[in-house]
Amino acid sequence: MEQSEVLKRVIGILTEAGEMQRQAEDLDGDDPEVGGSIVTTLLNETMPHIAIPADASVEEMATLVGREVGGAVEQLVGAFTLAFIALAQIHDSGQQDVTSADVLQDLALRAEELSAGDDDGPADSL
Repeated sequence: MEQSEVLKRVIGILTEAGEMQRQAEDLDGDDPEVGGSIVTTLLNETMPHIAIPADASVEEMATLVGREVGGAVEQLVGAFTLAFIALAQIHDSGQQDVTSADVLQDLALRAEELSAGDDDGPADSL
């Protein structure tokens, strides 16, 4: 999955979590169930399927899983980190006229532009 697509999915998770939190606050503080199914879907789509040979040793298995899963985890962490930094910068600047939803929407639009403008390869330069 391209980095821009992972970022857009992460933004969707954060946006949905924010909406669920707002709804919970409207319902007198009931705890929201923060989108477990969308996180599971993202993990299923992002994580590679790994074929482990039946005769693989524990060390070989660990190396194979680490190598295969490492890149996907790096993509997810990078996308969440980028979203966090964008939100934190607005918060720290004290701009009260910009909502977290505005920041996430802007980030999603930039990810979409990079994805659309980079038909020759992955959009890794967000």
